[in-house]
Amino acid sequence: MLTRKQQELLLFIHERMKESGVPPSFDEMKDALDLASKSGIHRLITALEERGFIRRLPNRARALEVIKLPEAYNPSIQPRRGFSPSVIEGSLGKPQPVAAPPKPANEDNNSAVSVPVMGRIAAGVPISAIQNNTHDITVPADMLGSGEHYALEVKGDSMIDAGIFDGDTVIVRNSNTANPGDIVVALVDDEEATLKRFRRKGASIALEAANPAYETRIFGPDRVKVQGKLVGLIRRYH
Repeated sequence: MLTRKQQELLLFIHERMKESGVPPSFDEMKDALDLASKSGIHRLITALEERGFIRRLPNRARALEVIKLPEAYNPSIQPRRGFSPSVIEGSLGKPQPVAAPPKPANEDNNSAVSVPVMGRIAAGVPISAIQNNTHDITVPADMLGSGEHYALEVKGDSMIDAGIFDGDTVIVRNSNTANPGDIVVALVDDEEATLKRFRRKGASIALEAANPAYETRIFGPDRVKVQGKLVGLIRRYH
């Protein structure tokens, strides 16, 4: 399963090789995907290689071979500037909304609603978010309020002092804005998703952990996109 950025890079390499027979340079890839640095391209190339979509050929500069394309390959999808993906997306093709509006879990019980679980979020070092609606969960309606909501499974321990533990499920209201102090789903460099407390440091954005073992990370405002705000949490005891 590929993130949108991984898909865009794979298709960019594929189309460039069809046109010229030569893979694009890392600078060209960086510009095509509108990334801030080539380190992001290195991570994407490694991820594509690990998933078996490309192969780096030894002893040859800029030597890449596209082994396969996503099953849902759509030739009309091309890398483009200004692309603003959601943290959670569907398969390659038309972008999917983050989540559908909550719907009643059943007609006889309007006090509970069904919310889609859209994958996993890192409470620790940022990871690429899982992209599909894996299943639904039922939550109390009064936990949600207005707006669209989705759920994410927590991986990591960076938010334990905020009462959020590895294996918890967080309920998130879809939003692209946040106030200082809000716990948010943040997308970093259009690629990696993390659950952190939102702060501002002058013109920059700080993503603050709730665990002294983790440092606060500071980013330029163009590198972070808020994808939702935490509104609730579900924990199962085994």
